[in-house]
Amino acid sequence: MTAALKIADDATAPVRRSRAERQAIVLDTAERLFAGRSSRSVGMDELVRETGLGKMTVYRLFKSKDDLVGAYLARKAATVLAFIDAELVRLEGDPRAALLSVVDAVERDVTRTGFRGCPFTNVSSEYDDPQHPARSAAADYKFELHLRLERLADEIVPGAGDDLAAQIHLIIDGMYLSGGLLGPDGPASHGRQLAERLISIAEDQG
Repeated sequence: MTAALKIADDATAPVRRSRAERQAIVLDTAERLFAGRSSRSVGMDELVRETGLGKMTVYRLFKSKDDLVGAYLARKAATVLAFIDAELVRLEGDPRAALLSVVDAVERDVTRTGFRGCPFTNVSSEYDDPQHPARSAAADYKFELHLRLERLADEIVPGAGDDLAAQIHLIIDGMYLSGGLLGPDGPASHGRQLAERLISIAEDQG
């Protein structure tokens, strides 16, 4: 076989991708389409077409649209929680700074170009069934986030972190809701200031 023929054969040979790579392609495509519109408005045929993969390939990875939506939120949750965990390690020994770093990350998110609200709230609210994979993934994320907030709050006010963690969690949820509806210059811009005040009050009372 000549070099020219070998190059031609290589160019037309199908690209072999691992399962993880195929999953990443599907989830990246889902994230792009869902962020631009909504998960309900994106059909599987459109999504498959946008991935460039075969229909059977996509359905072997995700048995249904519901499974795909759940996996999309689960991956996003893992990414966000990994960032928070890295911040907790970086700021170990300074729980106040670590707690505020979470609020700062939310502020950066709600002020970025194209922000349309919290994806966990937006997507899960499209489905009524509390057992839907999207609702389950969103609830799992909120639970894991609260555990981290509670751990930090307990370090700030030992034995009395429950209230502070709940208050910071409400600020975060409020920032996402307000930022999505009223923009970055609305009430969302006061989230960090309010968090600082609540932490100071808890410290004074602790």
